[in-house]
Amino acid sequence: MRQIQIEPLTPEAFAPYGDVLEAAGDFRLINEGLCQRHHDRARLDFGEGRAGISMFRAKARALPYALTLIERHPLGSQAFVPMTEHPFLVIVSDGPEARPRALLTNGQQGINLHRGTWHGVLTPLQEPGLFAVVDMIGEGANLEEFRFAEPWMVVA
Repeated sequence: MRQIQIEPLTPEAFAPYGDVLEAAGDFRLINEGLCQRHHDRARLDFGEGRAGISMFRAKARALPYALTLIERHPLGSQAFVPMTEHPFLVIVSDGPEARPRALLTNGQQGINLHRGTWHGVLTPLQEPGLFAVVDMIGEGANLEEFRFAEPWMVVA
């Protein structure tokens, strides 16, 4: 059976696929010094469409997790901002023939997938699996899917 070992989500590991959204590193103080602004954390890219914010509620998955499908959005980036502090699994790939990678957030991170990045479906590991999603709203086919002939097993 094909297996993928989970690794921690870091900005360096995720850089080829997108941006890690977290309140870490450099900031500037705003609001009379009572708020840290971690500025411009993601490159949003919507081509001919516009940015929209949607709410996703995904069912929690258990490990080991059978990865059977990856997808990509050729017309725009897609950002996932968790509405709880639960870690979630981020699966990315360099394409359908490449070995996928499984990255685990630390419970205080979101992600922004660059336009055209192959990735697994939203994979929370705990309920309620509630996310704000910023992606392209507009015309055109912005979803391509690929089903693996044999699943990849994601293990801790």
